[in-house]
Amino acid sequence: MNCTACSTGQLAPCFLEPGLRAHECNHCGGHWLYVEDVVQWKAGGGKLGELDQMPEVEETASALTCPVTGRLMQKYRIVSGSSHKLDYSPHTGGLWLDKGEWSLLKEYALAGSVGNIVTEHWQRKIRTEDAKASLEAVYRRKFGEANYRKLAEIRNWLADQENCAEMRAFLLARDPYSGR
Repeated sequence: MNCTACSTGQLAPCFLEPGLRAHECNHCGGHWLYVEDVVQWKAGGGKLGELDQMPEVEETASALTCPVTGRLMQKYRIVSGSSHKLDYSPHTGGLWLDKGEWSLLKEYALAGSVGNIVTEHWQRKIRTEDAKASLEAVYRRKFGEANYRKLAEIRNWLADQENCAEMRAFLLARDPYSGR
């Protein structure tokens, strides 16, 4: 098979981990593997090798085509706060991992669960985490770091109180002692 990322190299059979079949590009170092193979490997007691050091991770920016079908693959974000994406072929269940992405998945403790990354639930969770981080940054800028931390502490304390609604009403009333 020709490499989907660099279009120069050839994909040759290899093992990403002992017993985990994949194909590696002899030019760019990317990997092609099937989610089904990861699931079978994990079910058979597959163990992840040690991560010696974090290699430089490459990221293909353009859309890739599946090396099996020639159809466009879909990009799936790995985790919130990271720009790295996996390329997935829903037609074959195959994944393209750019050079270093397997190590990145191991670093995130996700290598044995790559099938989860391509689910709507996982992607929705990432979008929710990103939205929360964006709003938190806005509040930190608007209130200042010290005030934000104090407000967050009060908010968390208030949420645990039995009469939380009444306490909020007390705090929001212009004059809580007027009876109005």
